Amino acid sequence: MSMFQVFGSKTRGGRRHHRVTTPIDRFIWSLALRIGGRRAKEVERFIKFGFVGVLGFIIDAGAVLILQNTILPPVNDLSEPMANNVALTQTIAFILAVCSNFVWNRLWTYPDSRSHSAQRQLTQFVIVSVVGWVIRTVWIGVSYKPLGDLSTTVFSSFDSAYAPALLDQHKIGTVVALFFGVIVVMFWNFAANRYWTYNDVN
Repeated sequence: MSMFQVFGSKTRGGRRHHRVTTPIDRFIWSLALRIGGRRAKEVERFIKFGFVGVLGFIIDAGAVLILQNTILPPVNDLSEPMANNVALTQTIAFILAVCSNFVWNRLWTYPDSRSHSAQRQLTQFVIVSVVGWVIRTVWIGVSYKPLGDLSTTVFSSFDSAYAPALLDQHKIGTVVALFFGVIVVMFWNFAANRYWTYNDVN
């Protein structure tokens, strides 16, 4: 038996209704009941949204690390910052994460949201995600250099011999900025998608 199962059933209008079950569904539901009481269903959705967000973050951060270490370094051969490369890297990583997040949220977090078409929900999901991306990209563009400097200062306090190249310093700063940006944007994404994209669920 596979870890993930996809079930299909017919909805009114003859459209196919798909949902995914995972090995952690029972754990999430029992945790939601314990925490949420009467609001257990909403808590369950938030927890699942969080899990999907973690998966999206892994895809996001993984793409950033791969791209920065291969074809889109954050500094050039003269050790000058390349903000365009940082922005392009973030954009590619964002698109990959959004695709994953939409599929998982539609099939797992909100399988009961089917009064709107997948195309409409994808459009709304992308709009919400783009607003989040703008917030995140502005934040990362402004903060990755100072956070890289700060990380060098912190690490140097533990090891006085620590002196990373500017390239590595900016890579660390980008990942730290991404981490904080993703947390803020996750709350925006959950609220906006819950009350707009998936507003047809009880």
